[in-house]
Amino acid sequence: MSEKNYMIEQMESISPVQCPCGSTRRAFVSPENQVATLHLVDIKADSEVHYHKKLTEIYLILEGEGHMELDGELIPVKPMSAILIKPGCRHRAVGKLKIINMPVPAFDPNDEWMD
Repeated sequence: MSEKNYMIEQMESISPVQCPCGSTRRAFVSPENQVATLHLVDIKADSEVHYHKKLTEIYLILEGEGHMELDGELIPVKPMSAILIKPGCRHRAVGKLKIINMPVPAFDPNDEWMD
């Protein structure tokens, strides 16, 4: 039998893990998937500025209002704000937010950098 051409995840059944932004549930994390992953993130009050050398991230704000700190600039965000974060951009979310984060290529824990 051949491998399926799709993957399905139930976000609520994925155990959350801690990350520089807060608490995240990461979908589609597997060795055979190098394309992209999908993260449901609850932003913590003291999220840490970080960057990635290889990953591009797309954030979609689902709940809350706050700011994105992008290379030192504070940008106001609200539900349905979408942000594309290129490699090398120092960033963090600020405020009580729930977001979707889509790293491209697939998330690599070895590509999280702090200054």
